[in-house]
Amino acid sequence: MDTRGAAPAPREIDASGLPMDRAQALVLDELRALTERAEPFAAILLMPAPPEGRTPAASAAAAESASGTSTADRVRTLKLIRPGLTALCRGLAFVAPADIPAERADAIHSAEQLWGCPTMATQDVTAARAWAGARAGS
Repeated sequence: MDTRGAAPAPREIDASGLPMDRAQALVLDELRALTERAEPFAAILLMPAPPEGRTPAASAAAAESASGTSTADRVRTLKLIRPGLTALCRGLAFVAPADIPAERADAIHSAEQLWGCPTMATQDVTAARAWAGARAGS
């Protein structure tokens, strides 16, 4: 059977148990690695819940100071890999809890404007896997 040009099964990136700054860094690192392979792909991104008892702004500021990774660094990384995402990514399926902060929900739903490829967001990992599998052509 000839499989040239066929995308592999979607890559599942599980950042659900990580603090948000580390989760975002992991997702960007994994997406960078996928674009560097220069092969079409789709990915399922399992995102963490926001920290309990903290406001999103306070927890983001604390995470940045603890990790040394700033929002600006993550934005720069995304800008660097966006051409690869546009060329190779068939879709990013975000699996996120219902209580994510509004700015994170906006980033997930901004699709091609931010990510350079189609996106979908859901709380249902089965739906995310089905969507990403269809996007990948598997």
